[in-house]
Amino acid sequence: MRRILHLSDLHFGKIDPRLEHPLLRKIAELEPDLVIVSGDFTQRARRRQFAQARAFLNRIKAPVLAVPGNHDTPLDNIFVRFVTPWRRYRQAIDRELEPEWRDAKIHVIGVNTVNRFKWQRGRISSHTIRRVCSRFSSVSREVLRIVVMHHPLEHGRETDKKLMEGASKALKRLSRCGADIVLSGHLHEGSAAPFHAAPGLLFVQAGTGLSTRLRGTPNMFNMLDYYMTGEVSITRFFSGADGQFVAQDRRHFRKNGSDWAELARPSAAETPSYQLIRSVACEL
Repeated sequence: MRRILHLSDLHFGKIDPRLEHPLLRKIAELEPDLVIVSGDFTQRARRRQFAQARAFLNRIKAPVLAVPGNHDTPLDNIFVRFVTPWRRYRQAIDRELEPEWRDAKIHVIGVNTVNRFKWQRGRISSHTIRRVCSRFSSVSREVLRIVVMHHPLEHGRETDKKLMEGASKALKRLSRCGADIVLSGHLHEGSAAPFHAAPGLLFVQAGTGLSTRLRGTPNMFNMLDYYMTGEVSITRFFSGADGQFVAQDRRHFRKNGSDWAELARPSAAETPSYQLIRSVACEL
């Protein structure tokens, strides 16, 4: 089994300080093979905020893969955003804006979707998707292929933000070239389900880990467990009234042909095999 924790939108500079230590304790308790942060480490890309984010990451023992978010370039300092948008991020978080991590069972590729000219919306280019698909082309089908980006490739009807530029084309091409899961943040909402427009791709969205800027969803993060049988379970941890992060929702998925299907995992008293409860293709 491989275990990945997916955090996003920490927003140092505007966090709930009661949550930082409980989140770090829960990360250590879960003993992940990899921690992924899908952008927005800071609120305003200040050096002090990046220093706080770096101190947080230093307390995580597992490997960390991160991509920047739009808040990791300054909104109010136009010169820095246009001329040296990544200097502070690279100094504090990672010199690589699109890192990779792989072992015998999982291959993770980071994608930088921040657009300095359209600060909120984001952009994903055809060149970037070609690079990701090229990297996945030599990977065995037994390896789980994950793409990480800040901006989501699909929005629900309740989202009032503009969809990232290039998202629709990227979604189709990633689905065709063998990606399995896309992790993202930005909306401060958590979800786990196949993309409506591409059921062969699993869409996993993390809400904000620490920020006080909640949009109807408590502070949360995701845990992905990938089993050698090819099944993926996604557990969502939410902060409670006492500030502790507790697992409140768990869903199981497996590829059914070319599309993801949701499974029901029976109790220990029942058969140990998973039970297919519905095909996503039928659901759509």
